[in-house]
Amino acid sequence: MSYTFNRQFPHTRMRRNRYHDNVRALIQETHLEPKHLIAPVFVLEGTNQREPIASMPDVERLSIDLLLE
Repeated sequence: MSYTFNRQFPHTRMRRNRYHDNVRALIQETHLEPKHLIAPVFVLEGTNQREPIASMPDVERLSIDLLLE
């Protein structure tokens, strides 16, 4: 059995009708919100230590005492 389509891919994209927010919410499998995200923490041994991470701008390794502040 073969199927024939009248339109080619670039001009017509076969999609389900999910234009409305309510329909998308009903069939959505994953609900990702900012409260579900975590921030990584990089810990150093010792006290009062702070070390920048070269490959990650604005991210530092911190000693536990600085993390607790």
